[in-house]
Amino acid sequence: MAQERTGVVTFKGGPVTLVGSEVKVGDSAPDFKVVNNAMQDVSLESSKGKTRVICSVPSLDTPVCSIETKKFNEKAAGLGDGVIVYTVSMDLPFAQKRFCGAEGTDKIVPVSDYKYRSFGEAYGVVIKELQLLARAVFVVGPDDKVKYIEIVKEIAQEPDYDKALAAAK
Repeated sequence: MAQERTGVVTFKGGPVTLVGSEVKVGDSAPDFKVVNNAMQDVSLESSKGKTRVICSVPSLDTPVCSIETKKFNEKAAGLGDGVIVYTVSMDLPFAQKRFCGAEGTDKIVPVSDYKYRSFGEAYGVVIKELQLLARAVFVVGPDDKVKYIEIVKEIAQEPDYDKALAAAK
């Protein structure tokens, strides 16, 4: 049975339960399997040797997730070729592709955890009550070590972009 944690995040002020392993700074980043908008599998191994900024969001079709995705897209342009920014949600790849096309987000890589649900459990961000991912940012170095983590306390709030990007540089 997967580990459950309470008291980590809230949704509109109410406590929710996170399911999955707790990841800590300094840990070896757990591998995962998600699907890109071409329905191809993507894993941590897919971007080996790069710094990865991995943003998990509940759904791209919500206001805060939309703002976050567009901000990370804007900031990703200045990070260089050695950094890749993934946005992970449970949204279907078709919806992610539609959102990114409509919003012009072309610097991030949207990926979906809908099929395997391996990212959410490996990184401990599945919201048990909603079966969506909590808002979080993980920075994984080229050495596959976790350099930075922010599990956003209130799901309806944005992450600290500056801290995440500083960790990625």
